[in-house]
Amino acid sequence: MSPEVLSTPVVDTAKTPDRAHSRARAARRRRTIVTTMRVLLLVAVLGLWEALSRARVIDPFNFSMPSKIWDQIWTWITHGTALGSLGEQIWFTLHEALLGWLFGVVAGVVLGIALGRVAFLADVLGPYIKVLNSIPRIVLAPIFVIWFGLGPASKVASAVVLVFFPVFFNAFQGAREVDRNLVANARILGASDRRVTLQVVVPSATSWIFTSLHVSFGFALIGAIVGEYIGATKGIGLLVAQSQGTFNAAGVYAAMVILAVVALFAEGLLTFAERRIFRWKPAGSGD
Repeated sequence: MSPEVLSTPVVDTAKTPDRAHSRARAARRRRTIVTTMRVLLLVAVLGLWEALSRARVIDPFNFSMPSKIWDQIWTWITHGTALGSLGEQIWFTLHEALLGWLFGVVAGVVLGIALGRVAFLADVLGPYIKVLNSIPRIVLAPIFVIWFGLGPASKVASAVVLVFFPVFFNAFQGAREVDRNLVANARILGASDRRVTLQVVVPSATSWIFTSLHVSFGFALIGAIVGEYIGATKGIGLLVAQSQGTFNAAGVYAAMVILAVVALFAEGLLTFAERRIFRWKPAGSGD
């Protein structure tokens, strides 16, 4: 038998680590470029805003300017606000938003999974949920203030109604999209309805639920802020209302910047938790 027939191809395994390192370097390079472009875009927008305000192209009284907004934030940090320390106002609003977010998420997940699993419940309650979803939730904030007063309860209620619906619809759709073969196999193995729901449906719907969590926390902040804006004793929303009442545009923008930082921090925590839970999923390219 000839040597050519006996010979077998040898895979060059040395190239595999090189490809992995190349991909890792390319990913790091892309992240660096994206981060740099984000920073440059922000600097360009703020610089243009500052220049136009100082040149009186736009009215600095109505639109303020980044330097004044930073001065307002620094004043609140170092000397506090008329309502107390800035940290106290942030925590007051964050506490209301977190409570509303938690209650809304739990209610949305439980009811969404229940209606997704039980067709009879979906047929009975479906029209009522559609009617409630069609009501602009922001207009409920004054009603909650009348019902629950100026305390945190009215703000928590406003946050709950804003959080509930996106979470509910995602959980409902996630329960409906579960692979029927998985459910059938679980039943063949003797799983009860309760075990199928907890061990098959809920894990399968988790990615749908997490998608809604990213959006819903921002809604929770909106609910708390709107409630504070209408009537409160503390909070960032009340700072916005007071700044508006005194025609302090820098104060309004400063409160918005603070809220954006809080929302981005919460988004980062959710993203970290999601990546830890879904480590088996391939990393996306849109970081």
